[in-house]
Order: sequence, then structure tokens, then C-alpha cells
Amino acid sequence: MEKAQISTEASLSMVTAETAPWKGRSLRAETLALDGGLVIDPATHAIAPGISMSVNNVLTPGDGAFSADGVSDLTALPYLYARWTNPTVRQLEQRMAAVEGTDEALATATGVAAIAATFLTLLKSGDHLIVSDVCYAGASELARRILPDYGVEVTAVNMSRIQEVAAAFRPNTRLVHCESPCNPILRLTDIAAVASLAHDRGALLSVDSTLATPVATQPASLGADLVIHSLTKFINGHGDALGGIICGSKALIEKIRSRAGVYLGASLAAQNAWLILRGIDTLFPRIRTVSQSAEQLAEFLSAHPAVRAVTYPGLESHPQHALARRQMRVFGGMITFQTAAPHAVAERLARKLKVAHYAFSLGHQRSIVVLLDTDEMMRSTYGLEGAGLDDYRAFAGDGVFRLSVGLEAVEDLIEDFDQALRP
Repeated sequence: MEKAQISTEASLSMVTAETAPWKGRSLRAETLALDGGLVIDPATHAIAPGISMSVNNVLTPGDGAFSADGVSDLTALPYLYARWTNPTVRQLEQRMAAVEGTDEALATATGVAAIAATFLTLLKSGDHLIVSDVCYAGASELARRILPDYGVEVTAVNMSRIQEVAAAFRPNTRLVHCESPCNPILRLTDIAAVASLAHDRGALLSVDSTLATPVATQPASLGADLVIHSLTKFINGHGDALGGIICGSKALIEKIRSRAGVYLGASLAAQNAWLILRGIDTLFPRIRTVSQSAEQLAEFLSAHPAVRAVTYPGLESHPQHALARRQMRVFGGMITFQTAAPHAVAERLARKLKVAHYAFSLGHQRSIVVLLDTDEMMRSTYGLEGAGLDDYRAFAGDGVFRLSVGLEAVEDLIEDFDQALRP
């Protein structure tokens, strides 16, 4: 793996070469997941990040600003008020920027808050957004239902069809938003190809990389302008803290911070930032472990008599396996599979699983599976018809079981799904 260059600038007033060993050094991503943004406490010399729970900070009269207007770099100000910046949240932002190989990052209360901050900062009435026709439900519904109310034009396209993406551009296209692999059907986007299209036409590209994580893919290295994560999922990895992040250039992130970060009010709590920092410490070994387990579990499910189809980027049967090999270092912890009579199978899994859990969400340390009915997904979120619906069904059929693989012994997971799938 190539070395990732540290380019973040610490804003903590007491940061020195001794207290911040990550600064000014070229380190690999695995090390940055531990040391990026790490500040040794100057008073106690504690290594683990502390939690700064104070909403207020004392200041010298004349320090800081009471409005974001005209402030080009909020992180350069002294700490004033926790909604703007917080020492614990700031360490998280620096850690994620370091791991993603970007200049800067802005943490938010949730993943959808990060997406909303991006959309509502970069788009105004009369602008045009191109969005993946299948992506995280919160992003899809925000883009296609809410943004048009504010005069933003939105076109949803299958991001795996580069010709359709190219045809969707208009003179007023300002942003392209995609997700790879996309939730829930694990279809991929060629990030470098879409980035080239967007930049040739004067638009920006944002990539939701929640399912991939920086262990698998660093979208910024492929040309993405902004990288978004729901930190709630694999980055945190413990299912106990909500959070979101936007990573990108300092200019773009400061633009988003000065508008959405200040005025939309979706600030990340210090307690959650601390929990997520703890999760990032083990990000690389966790994702490598769940990827190895997912590959074995996907192969097992592919041969199971109760399973009709399995989608996993690491399987040669995935229609974009070649792209996955080019774009992903590991293939991740997400699997989908189809069965006959999926609702009956869902009831059986909910009743019989002993190791995995039947539940929503993903990216936790424990394995989680849930049925996503295709007709319901069309009614609630995507509204696809014709060729778009056919493309979705090619990955999901009448319904797809979304399986987030955890850290259990893969042999136990295989035995658990084997007994639960059998009538």
C-alpha cells in the first residue's frame, strides 16, 4: 500500500512535535488510523484521547468571532463554543482526514447530516444534482423529495452505466453524488471515470464510501472531491454512537463548515466523537477480518440449497468483479443474498439465528441481517420503473437479504446460517 501523506493542520494551541507525533511525517494508512490527529495530553501525558465535554471555553477579549461570515478558517480560531469546534471532535476530524488522505474533514451528528451539509452548501436554486438512483435511503429521499422544494433540479441515474451518467449532465450541473458499493444492492461505481466526467464539465464529485471504508477504497485518490461516511457504521464499528464525516480539500470543507457546520446545527457530540475515535483504532484489522469472513460466508451461501443468488464484490460472479479488484483493496463486510419465499425465510431467520441477529443497520462488531423487500423499497424510497427497476432486480430480485458480517468466528456464522436457512 502506498504511503499516505499527512496534510492536515492541527488547530490545538498546545500541539507540538512532542505532543502530536503524527504531524509532519509520512505514515501508512494503518498507522494513521491510530496516530492521525492524536495529541498527547500536555498536562497528564495521556496517550488515549480525552473527552472535552465543556460547551464553553474561556477566551481573551477580542479572540474569535461571533459569526461565521467572513471567517475563512473556523478551525484556526481559539475554541469558543462546542457547536463550532470541540477538541475531541477536532481530533476525530484530523484522524479521518489523515486516513482518507485529504486536507481536512468536518464531523457531523449523523451520516445523513453529512450528506445534507454537502447538498445544502454546494447547491442552490437553479443548480442541478446528479445522484445515484440506488444509494443510502436517507440520501436518495433527501435529494429526490426535499431538494426540488428548494429549486434544485435532480436527476437519478444508474452510476454503473457511464454513458447514462455522461448524458445526465446539464450546463447547471454542480454536483454528482454516488456511493460505492451502494446500499443495499452492492453495485459499484467507477469512481475515477465519474470523477473525470464531472471535472470535465465543471462539477464536483462526492462519494459515500460508508460500505467500502478507507481500508478498501480511498475515493479522493481516485479523483473524488468529497468523501462521506456514516461514522455510525464500520468506522465506529461498535454500534453505539451516531456520527458522520465529510473529507476533502481545506477550501471545500471550510466552505461547508462555515455554512452547514455552523448554521444547520448538526454538530457531533464529544462523547460520540470519543467513541468513534476508539473504533478507528481497530479499523484496519476489523475490516480485514470481516472481509475475510465475508468471502468465506459468501462462498458458503452461494452453494447453499436455500439460496438462489449471492452478491459480493469479492466473488467472480459479481458483474463488476473486475472493477472491484481495481478499486478495492479488500472487498468489505457486506453480502446480499436471495431466496425463494423471502418473507417466510425472514421469519425463520429472525426466529432461528443464534449467533447473527435479525436487525437493521450495519457495520457493527456483531453480524446483522435483514430482508429488504423490492416492492417496498420502490414504494418507500427509489420509485424505479422500466429499465431502472430491471437493473435493481438484477441485483435484488423480489427481495434481498442484506448481511453485515461481524467479528464472530466465521465457522460459527456458517453453521448458524446453515441451520437457520433450512426449513
